[in-house]
Amino acid sequence: MGIDPKWVTKSCELVIVIAISIAAHSQSQLPMPTVPGSTSGGPQQLTPPPVPGSMSGTVMDQSGAVMADVKVALAEQGLNLKREAVSDGNGDFSFSQVTPGPFQLTFTAAGFATLQISGVLHPGEDYVAPKIALAVARENVDVEVTLLPEQVAEDELRVEEKQRVLGFIPNFYVSYVPNAAPLTKKLKFQLAWKSVIDPVSFGITGAVAGVQQAENDFAGYGQGWKGYARRYGASYGDLVSGTFIGGAILPSLFHQDPRYFYKGTGSVRSRLSYAIAMSVVCKGDNGHWQANYSGIIGGLAAGGISNLYYPAQSRDGASLTFENALIGIGGSAVGNIIQEFIVRRFTPHAPGEESAKP
Repeated sequence: MGIDPKWVTKSCELVIVIAISIAAHSQSQLPMPTVPGSTSGGPQQLTPPPVPGSMSGTVMDQSGAVMADVKVALAEQGLNLKREAVSDGNGDFSFSQVTPGPFQLTFTAAGFATLQISGVLHPGEDYVAPKIALAVARENVDVEVTLLPEQVAEDELRVEEKQRVLGFIPNFYVSYVPNAAPLTKKLKFQLAWKSVIDPVSFGITGAVAGVQQAENDFAGYGQGWKGYARRYGASYGDLVSGTFIGGAILPSLFHQDPRYFYKGTGSVRSRLSYAIAMSVVCKGDNGHWQANYSGIIGGLAAGGISNLYYPAQSRDGASLTFENALIGIGGSAVGNIIQEFIVRRFTPHAPGEESAKP
């Protein structure tokens, strides 16, 4: 028998309906996808990232003046790297695309104390830093106070003015400090004045005048109190002219030191040579040794001036004046030798006098 076409059509429709039903049932048994981090099996939506913000501000000093070239460091929460900026000529700085959350700004500049500002940046916020005023850094500075050479010279001269042989004979023109500060013009004249008005100087002058009168030196002065007064005046005139010309006026003009600088070290021979040389050599105000123009010319000048007040028959001629100047140099050498080897032991208040005593 033949197949009815209608039956075939119905059969195919039935098969299709059954297949669709099975497929729909199978699909309903599959698990639904879940969003990571959700607590239920239902569908979830992803949270959008926070909107970044920005920061800006102006850096000033304590007086309110803007500061350029200030280093600004930004530390954001969760980020290990720091972002940096530098303030411009108007003191302004800025950061863009800053992650919201806690932050810290650090401001540093040479010579100023470091300043830090902390806060929290909200999503999408344009943060403007409050007043930023850097303070000058306070540093512990070691200050060494040194006296001026003039002050040092004054202090050293005060010590020298206390130097007296056997406690009473002036010994002012000797320095026991080898590197003593040079004397100013004022101090050179002060030392000369101190020497000529010392009571012992008046006493020694009186003794010299007495010996001269006893031996009738400078007979033109005569005898008696009048003759003694003339001899005393002449002797004191020699002292004043010699001290001021050779110890103050010429040393100021030639920039030389009129003092004898005690050596005190080395062999006897070296000290002896040094003492003799110091009769024609002196220390300049610059610290260098040089020819003693002040002492040599001073001796000649003082001898020439003495001719103004000595009796005519006792005045020295030019040749005798030079001869006396040479004798004066020899006397200075002998005096230096005595200073180098003897005098210090009998001079109280001299620096380190204890070490010089036997």
